[in-house]
Amino acid sequence: MTVSEAASVISDRIKTIRPHWRGRIYAIIGLCIVVIVVVAIATTIGSVKIPILTTLRILVSQLPFIDFSPDWTGNTETILLNIRLPRIVLAGIIGAALSVAGATYQGLFRNPLADPYLIGAAQGAALGAVIGFLLPIEFSMMGFGLIPLLAFSGAIISVTVVYILARVGKTVPVTTLILAGVALGALWGAIYSYLVIISGDKIHPIIFWVMGSFSMTDWSEVGIVLPYIAAGIIVILLYSRSLNVMQLDEEQAKQLGINVERTKLILLAASTLITAAAVSFVGTIGFVGIIIPHAVRLIWGPDHRFLLPLSILTGAIFLILADLIARTVMAPTEIPIGIITAICGVPFFLYLLRRRKGIIYF
Repeated sequence: MTVSEAASVISDRIKTIRPHWRGRIYAIIGLCIVVIVVVAIATTIGSVKIPILTTLRILVSQLPFIDFSPDWTGNTETILLNIRLPRIVLAGIIGAALSVAGATYQGLFRNPLADPYLIGAAQGAALGAVIGFLLPIEFSMMGFGLIPLLAFSGAIISVTVVYILARVGKTVPVTTLILAGVALGALWGAIYSYLVIISGDKIHPIIFWVMGSFSMTDWSEVGIVLPYIAAGIIVILLYSRSLNVMQLDEEQAKQLGINVERTKLILLAASTLITAAAVSFVGTIGFVGIIIPHAVRLIWGPDHRFLLPLSILTGAIFLILADLIARTVMAPTEIPIGIITAICGVPFFLYLLRRRKGIIYF
């Protein structure tokens, strides 16, 4: 296939993806509104009911030069601003991060089974976290406590080792990368399992962390995680057109002017940074990174210029709602959010899959 023919194929496929680009713009605007509505609803629900108007008045009162005569108690304001709101914001950030990382991996590997944990990030993070639980020391660096720091480092180191092992000369074959990730992930998983067995009375917090939780979230965690995730997302969005081209085979992408190996490295680095930051504080929340991009693709098509931002918004909405269920359905007991994402996400995804009769890729 010549360069002009390959370019024509991409152009024709993008034009035929449903719905039309204008519909996707409307979808992005609509989902932005839905995010705001979901956040507002989530702030009102909990062990202490806070009316929506009270929530709005408390939030507006935080703006400069605006002074309300408070008709709410100090406890209500503390619950909203220091307990409930940072948790909701972090859930939205993590949902967006895992969704866009999953969409990037699926496009980069041209593999519908790819998720943010495909090449060992989750296993490396879990191993780092369990080591942090078992070490009898207190430590903090750059706002990271010992457990988040080791989880973050474990994810980064694991993916770095996988990349080095998979590199052949100046190229990194996708198949080799995936196989190296699976193999190394199995090794980390075995070590993690052994450490869990000998962890004694620390086994319950370890398992709860691995299944994911937003309990005890505060604004400092939001402030630490947000810059890493925002930087990674910006880089990925800048490469959305390159991801479209890379849905062809690598030789054709090279003929169309894409530096394939550099693009792989940049997208892998950005996705890994996002994933590591996401799991460092809240654990390895499953299913979000694989289900949300597929759901978005089935509804709005595979053009990454729209798939990525739509995945960001949909992932944020999904995880905020999942966390709302996790903290309220069996209150005061909290359910690990990984259980909720699986129970709620999988049936919805299967419904979409059955309705669309397949998954659309370039």
